[in-house]
Amino acid sequence: MSEAAMPQYSAAPPMDSSRLAAARRFSRKDHFFHRLTQTSALAVLGILVGVMVSLVIGAAPALGTFGFGFLWNESWNPVTGQFGALAPIYGTLLTSAIAMIIAVPIGIGIATFLTELCPPVLRRPVGIAIELLAGVPSIIYGIWGLFVLAPILQTTVQPWLIEIFGSVPVLNSIFAGPPYGIGVLTAGLILAIMVLPFITSVTRDVFDAVPPMLKESAYGLGCTRREVMWKVVLPYARVGVTGGIMLALGRALGETMAVTFVIGNAHRISASILAPGTTISASIANEFTEAVEDIYTSSLISLGLILFIITFIVLALARYMLLRIERKTGG
Repeated sequence: MSEAAMPQYSAAPPMDSSRLAAARRFSRKDHFFHRLTQTSALAVLGILVGVMVSLVIGAAPALGTFGFGFLWNESWNPVTGQFGALAPIYGTLLTSAIAMIIAVPIGIGIATFLTELCPPVLRRPVGIAIELLAGVPSIIYGIWGLFVLAPILQTTVQPWLIEIFGSVPVLNSIFAGPPYGIGVLTAGLILAIMVLPFITSVTRDVFDAVPPMLKESAYGLGCTRREVMWKVVLPYARVGVTGGIMLALGRALGETMAVTFVIGNAHRISASILAPGTTISASIANEFTEAVEDIYTSSLISLGLILFIITFIVLALARYMLLRIERKTGG
């Protein structure tokens, strides 16, 4: 090939100083943003580790004195220096379970009504009213529960439960009297009201995200509204619904003031959900100012460590469950 026939390539024009400076500024800003976000993420992990370490150090004297027996010992006697966490653990898990049993179906039902059945003119006001429940301070729930809900339960609901289940085996122990008004059931009802906005809001949002084509196709095949919700909407949105339920469960496990007002604060385990009880957070809030001895303070910090571990396990299981669901659905 002759020299004249060879293709000619021109060199790229050199970058002028202004463009080079702008590129360097962009690189520095991008590097700063990267380091800032990385530091924020590491700070969260650092705070988590710091809280865990401080709880372990504070709980070491009690755990060293009582050992693993601290977990299944019901006794809680500051006078004799005998402490056990079984009653607060039992109350925490039981009140949270009652709250979720009540709040989950109601929350999903409200979300279904708002997305499928509610008239458009009422959809926004009702949704805002439900979300405003999350902004009410917990101490207000506690005061309302003590002065309004507990007397109603004591005079109407609890006597009715005692009478109707009095001759039914097993259930007569769960609903055994007398009707105190305050107790584990009352605390569970208060928690159900408090976590209801979380379940409803998240579930409504994920229901709205379901593609209309899926629902219209199901209706075209002759499905009823109930079948569309049960067989189309819920399977499609189950990851989000599960996430909302676990968020609400985390709130229920750690709630303090509202539960402290209405649970009765009794360090004992009873088969009846009408009887007074206690939770981990309520025990810490009630007795921390009275803990003058080191072993007493350490026992309360041990309760905090146990609550931290329970919450961490619940959230870890929720994350694992969501991953399993995503894998099954091909997400």
